[in-house]
Amino acid sequence: MSKQSIEHHKVAIVGSGFSGLGMAIRLKQKGENDFIVFEKEAGVGGTWRVNHYPGCACDVPSHLYSFSFAPNPNWSRMFAPQPEIKKYLEYCADKFGVMPHIKLNNAVAGARWDEAQQLWIIKDQSGKQYSANMLVAGAGGLSVPAYPNIPGLERFEGKAFHSQDWDHNYDLSGKRVAVIGTGASAIQFVPEVQKQAAKLELYQRTPPWILSKPDRAMTFAEKLLFKRFPTAQRALRDGIYWSLESRVVGMLINPRLMTIAKRWALNHIRNQISDPVLREKVTPDYTIGCKRILMSDNYYPALDQPNVDVITTGIKEVKANSIVTVDGEEREVDAIIYGTGFRATDPVPKGLFFGRNGVDLVDTWPEGPEAYKGTTISGFPNFFMLMGPNTGLGHNSMVFMIESQVNYVMSAMDFMERKRVKQIDVAPSAQSAYNHRIQNKLKGSVWNDGGCQSWYLHPVSGKNVTLWPGFTWQFRQQTRHFDAGAYQLNGAEEQTTTQGTVGASA
Repeated sequence: MSKQSIEHHKVAIVGSGFSGLGMAIRLKQKGENDFIVFEKEAGVGGTWRVNHYPGCACDVPSHLYSFSFAPNPNWSRMFAPQPEIKKYLEYCADKFGVMPHIKLNNAVAGARWDEAQQLWIIKDQSGKQYSANMLVAGAGGLSVPAYPNIPGLERFEGKAFHSQDWDHNYDLSGKRVAVIGTGASAIQFVPEVQKQAAKLELYQRTPPWILSKPDRAMTFAEKLLFKRFPTAQRALRDGIYWSLESRVVGMLINPRLMTIAKRWALNHIRNQISDPVLREKVTPDYTIGCKRILMSDNYYPALDQPNVDVITTGIKEVKANSIVTVDGEEREVDAIIYGTGFRATDPVPKGLFFGRNGVDLVDTWPEGPEAYKGTTISGFPNFFMLMGPNTGLGHNSMVFMIESQVNYVMSAMDFMERKRVKQIDVAPSAQSAYNHRIQNKLKGSVWNDGGCQSWYLHPVSGKNVTLWPGFTWQFRQQTRHFDAGAYQLNGAEEQTTTQGTVGASA
């Protein structure tokens, strides 16, 4: 393979959402300009670009759900709507000068580690090849839509789409609409669909626990204060952070404390739904926090409307123009909307990343994804994964975790430059010991033992491969500096891991 025919960069980044942009901006801030960002969409923003369904908004306060180095004093609401978050990310890409490095409408078809050259060889969707010393996967864990496994979906002749691929040209007015799924996306778009549809049938497998959303418009005075005195906005951000961080005590340390949250959630149902039969349908029978706790003040009232039916009987099959439930009842529908979320436990498609000896990344995960500090994977040298396994949160802002990982990647790159190391590969024993510790910490948590079937758990092994088991400041602490002792350097065969590194706090 001729080097001359391949465009080379020091760093290649996949994706331009919070992860990819965060990485690109940090490189730029350091003065590193030799990098490229591959983005399959026509613009930046990641999940906040591709998810544009009606009602789409953040469920973490925006003064925290934003880059620490780019505060926005002009958020219109405490919880910003999707167009505003997308605009914020576009602003950041422009402000920090990373747009010239981003190749839009250009998906990565595959990336393969070349041991002889100690480089990643990347092929884009048009077949063009690139090489890079380091590869950063920033596509995120919630980027591959999940579809239900229901017989006959392909036979349906009406309109059908996933919430991530919302068809705004399809007029829902007067239509009989079936919504499958009651996750974080569904509780946002169902109230909007209810206003338009003649009939809305919501197929619910498991009801979510929902709390009131403390959302409100930001006042002119607040925006002015934050603009003139950034420390005031920093104080608000810190207050939100520590308030959310305290939830870990109930979710991980003492699940009995979740009874307080349960009381709030049950009051929320009683206050918003008048029909006792509907109340019973939407009341979960598992420990609150086992699945992601959602926030809404318009979802329950929408379900209480006369044009809505909540159907808890399982779906047997889908026909050309109808849905049949397991009790034999058939309901005619014009459109099906999938509110079934994402494949969080399978974040990387097969055939995308190939490490040493041509091994597919997915094949190294028979029991579900795992990584060292959620970032590096044994057998994949100079490869970093942002929002990787066990970095997800059930309580706080993912942007905090992303920035922590970016810090770790930057520290690794600094180490490689200082020591003139061409290749780093986390030792298998370090990765194994780290993940053993992670899984031990998750035992007894509400996420693992709360009595529900959630997207946190891998469908084959049952392992929680999604969530970080602790306070986010602990993750920030352990990713602050690159720990070379856990790695094999320059592809050396000898084991360089120290016992102290393996036992690093998880």
